[in-house]
Amino acid sequence: MISVSARAVAGPETRFAPTMIARREPGSHDVVIDIAYAGICHSDIEHARALRGRPYYPLVPGHEIAGTVAAVGQAVTRFAVGNAVGVGNMVWSCRACPSCQRGLEQYCEGQRVLTYNARDRDGSITQGGYSEKIVVDQDFVIRIPDGMDLASAAPLFCAGITMYSPLRHWNAGPGMRVGIVGLGGLGHMGVKLARALGAEVTVLELAREKRADAFRLGATQFLDSTDPASFASSAASFDLIISTVPGNVDLDALLSLLAADGTLVSLAITPRPLSCEAVSLLNNRRSLAGTRSGGISETQEMIDFCAAHGIAAEVEVISADDIDAAYERLLRGDVRYRFVIDTATMRLEFA
Repeated sequence: MISVSARAVAGPETRFAPTMIARREPGSHDVVIDIAYAGICHSDIEHARALRGRPYYPLVPGHEIAGTVAAVGQAVTRFAVGNAVGVGNMVWSCRACPSCQRGLEQYCEGQRVLTYNARDRDGSITQGGYSEKIVVDQDFVIRIPDGMDLASAAPLFCAGITMYSPLRHWNAGPGMRVGIVGLGGLGHMGVKLARALGAEVTVLELAREKRADAFRLGATQFLDSTDPASFASSAASFDLIISTVPGNVDLDALLSLLAADGTLVSLAITPRPLSCEAVSLLNNRRSLAGTRSGGISETQEMIDFCAAHGIAAEVEVISADDIDAAYERLLRGDVRYRFVIDTATMRLEFA
């Protein structure tokens, strides 16, 4: 086993503390990654604070991982020591079910293993990227193109692909009118990606102070999501709306903005069931949909697209000692737009 330093919570009300965790010895198809940066996703908070499901404690979150290859197994063919690589929210799938065969590992019908807080194939509990190293099967490692900054690349492995996948699935491109609800960690990536794909982008956001950022990031319009007049003036004007907000939203109001055959995609796991009036769907033959992250090949496509178009997450790099403070700030919306942990600050505890 490989012993590495990490930051973990012992329970839903405890603070992050230095710890040592065991990583498996690399097998023939494994890649050992020296983690350089780990992004903080809102779902990390939900798991750490037991707001979603039943966490396995002690818990090391983190599924936005960027680093370099430190070692490879003897059968690894896709990576070499020194390569810049990333890992997203899953580290295994069955590879045999219809979804996996289509490159949709995120919808694996067999055994999909998440990067943290999940039971691995050997029965152990996976631990995430708030740590010094990770060992991952080569089929779930993504190559980071040369020249990309690792800190700003890390959030692409969750925030980036979670926005890219629905934009690609619903064919965002020239002539399409796309609305992004919520200008946060996911939303700011959605604006950049949709614009780079050629779509006309509108941000729907309750924080008016983000208006300037919306335009800077590539939006052509900004709607105050608390203003009924803004919605009335924009009725039936969007082809695709992607909602990133974690709280419940007024689905009927958002659906009213869709043109004929438009789709509203909800990405967040909301505290209460989604609800809308039937007529909101019947009018204009609208659709309500959801989506889960992206597959491995699509994630590689996404980061290659970002490299080609100069797209990166806007990040605030923090020390491992500041994770709890970052969680509090994230819950207040006080970040532009993704916290990223410099994992080198973890090693000092065990030097």
